[in-house]
Amino acid sequence: MNTATHPSESHEKLWDLIKDIKFGMLTHRHATGMMHSCPLTTQNKKLDEDSQLYFFISRKSELASALAADANVNVSYADPGKDSYVSVSGVAAIREDQAKKQALWSAPAKAWFAGGVDDPDLALLAISIDHAEYWDVKESKMVQLAKMAAAAFTGKQPRMGEHKELNLS
Repeated sequence: MNTATHPSESHEKLWDLIKDIKFGMLTHRHATGMMHSCPLTTQNKKLDEDSQLYFFISRKSELASALAADANVNVSYADPGKDSYVSVSGVAAIREDQAKKQALWSAPAKAWFAGGVDDPDLALLAISIDHAEYWDVKESKMVQLAKMAAAAFTGKQPRMGEHKELNLS
């Protein structure tokens, strides 16, 4: 496993892997203490230099309450068709930034927030990324199967694709 620490390289690779994935699964600690996940739409147009992901959530939601109690989160992204998987860990916070809301607003968000970008229930959730890890397989399915067959025969674990950890804090 490799570790990349150059910020621009990290941002570019991370954004390249998640930009086309519509939903991230945000995992947080539920009030009961159990881990809980929910799908959220990433609102970013790009990953900014502050390593933040943005989501719109309801201020009145159970998620908003849970994050007020424990802001440590994980967001996972998967694109099985491309054999690309990303796990992002960080700290969540509600941001009171009307200009950012307006910059990120899109027509599909209106389905959840009928009052538009000025809806009083609309909260901007920012995840400050501390750490990310990804698995990105470029080999074809045929090559993957051949490597797995060879590994089964030799007893050596197959090496496929790229696996890196990114330190963004």
